[in-house]
Amino acid sequence: MRKLLIAILLCSAFLQAKYMDNHSCAECHDTIYDEFQPSMHAKGYFSDELHRKVADAVSTEKYDCAVCHMPMADNLADLVSGKARPDKANKTHTDAISCYFCHTIAYVKKAHRFNVNVKAKQAENYKPTLYGRLDKPDHNDQHSSVKNPIYAQKVCTGCHSHKRNENNVTIFDAMDGKQDSQECIKCHMPELAGGSDKINKRAREHHASHKFLGIHDVAFRRKGVDINISVKGEMLEVILTNKMGHPLIIQSARAKYVKIVIQRDGEAIWKNYLKNPTEDVQGYFAYSFKKEGKKIIIPATATSGTAHNLGSKETKILSYKIPVLKSDDTIIVGLYMRLAKSDCAKVIKLEDSALMEEQQIKEVRLIWE
Repeated sequence: MRKLLIAILLCSAFLQAKYMDNHSCAECHDTIYDEFQPSMHAKGYFSDELHRKVADAVSTEKYDCAVCHMPMADNLADLVSGKARPDKANKTHTDAISCYFCHTIAYVKKAHRFNVNVKAKQAENYKPTLYGRLDKPDHNDQHSSVKNPIYAQKVCTGCHSHKRNENNVTIFDAMDGKQDSQECIKCHMPELAGGSDKINKRAREHHASHKFLGIHDVAFRRKGVDINISVKGEMLEVILTNKMGHPLIIQSARAKYVKIVIQRDGEAIWKNYLKNPTEDVQGYFAYSFKKEGKKIIIPATATSGTAHNLGSKETKILSYKIPVLKSDDTIIVGLYMRLAKSDCAKVIKLEDSALMEEQQIKEVRLIWE
């Protein structure tokens, strides 16, 4: 814990300067602000029920998650140590992963349990300096701007790399140690038409999207995995190829799974599971954790953990014995996900049913001839 508090103090050492809240950025960057507002970066303890319920299940005293989910908090060390709780009246708490946070990261310090975002020291009574990727960035009366190379290399790795609990069990794993931010930015922040400023002084033709596209975007999530079907006699092969730069499963609360139905004359004659997708072990992708040999759902205190996953750029072949097909039989293979897998949802008693609903990622069909 002492090392963690030192890391938090490193993160918050810059807080002498006045905090620029998200809304203040909209004055000049209205397009980016509108993109950002519905994004998951804009959601935090007070607006993301799944995150809040998991955090409270870990502890109702300490808020360890603040390091990444409330990083601009003006009392970050107190939140992590348990001296303070999230405050809905505090703008540095409700802004979640704010514009000001992401654009004042000086560099990322690699560490075993989780990386640390080291913030730029902002001098008191001077306008802050914000970092980004633009060549010859524009300055204004609110802040100065500097191009910092970490925004094309390491900026995402501060929060999106890995997380291990105090027992050295991995509970989050999105990037390996050799990856940089370029691949993240290419997919999750694609170039959009128009400049980043309301007054486009340099007539910039594009800006990086701040929608932070991800699993919540229906069109975007279809792009991540290819599904192919092969039938040889009574054997069906489903070939899954992960095209993403990270594993299929990242967060421990989620589950993704394959659903297969074979139809004949409009009726299902075979399924890969009857009631629960966990019945198909090879087609169900999720984390699982134990504490001293007993299964637990919230991984904060886990002493061991495993993940049935599809790694970055990995291909897996799932094999099933099926009935002999007849002409015009239809094989339907879908990849689905739940933002909160069923056992997790039961433990934290979610109220938002959408978090537990089955959502399709992608579906393919084969009509047998």
